[in-house]
Amino acid sequence: MTARARPAPALVVVEELPAYPIARDERLPELAFVKWVPSRWLNSSGHLKCTYEVQGMARALFDIATAQSPIGTLPDDDEELAALLRVPQSQWKTLRGMGDRGPLRNWVQCRSDGEVRLMHPVVTAQLQEVLHRREQRELSREAQAEAKRMDRLAKGLQQAGLNADVSGDMILLKRIDDWLKANWLGSRTMRAHLAALEAARQQGWI
Repeated sequence: MTARARPAPALVVVEELPAYPIARDERLPELAFVKWVPSRWLNSSGHLKCTYEVQGMARALFDIATAQSPIGTLPDDDEELAALLRVPQSQWKTLRGMGDRGPLRNWVQCRSDGEVRLMHPVVTAQLQEVLHRREQRELSREAQAEAKRMDRLAKGLQQAGLNADVSGDMILLKRIDDWLKANWLGSRTMRAHLAALEAARQQGWI
C-alpha cells in the first residue's frame, strides 16, 4: 500500500502581512507607565470566555511583549513562547490550539524587518501611547530649555547695550542665538554678547 504524502506546510508570504508600526530600536523609557484598564478587560470577551489559566497567561504575554524586540510583539514560535511562559511545549501547543479561547486570542501575524512576529492591537496602541507621551515630554523640555536660553540671551544683550524693546524681538534673538551656536565656543559672557551684537549689525539685523 502506497503511503499517502503529507501536504506541504502553508507558507507565510511576509510581504502580505501588516508591517509592525514600532521600530526595533525603540525601547520603553525607564519606569514607563503602560496603561491597563480593568473595566475594559473585565468586559472583554476574553475575560468572559477564557479560563483563569488562559487569562493569566494572556496577561503574562502582554507584559512579556513589552520586553521583546520590537516592543509589543511576540515570537511566532511555539518553542520560544513555551519557554517565555515557562510551560512544557506540549501544554503550550494545546493552549495555542484553543484559538479564540486560548492565550493568543487577538494576536495576529505581522512583519518586522522581514521577520514574522505576533502583534496585538491593544498592546500596540498602549505602547504607541507611551512613546507619544515620551515624545511630548521631550518636546516640552526642549521648549522650556529654549525659552530659558532666550531669556538669558535677551538679558545679556541688554547688559551689552541693546535696547530692551529690541531685545524682545524673537526673530532677532533666534538669529543671534544661531550665530552664537555656530561661532562662539564656551560660556556666553559679556564678550560673547558684544561679539554677537557686532555680528548682528554687520548682517543688518539691527
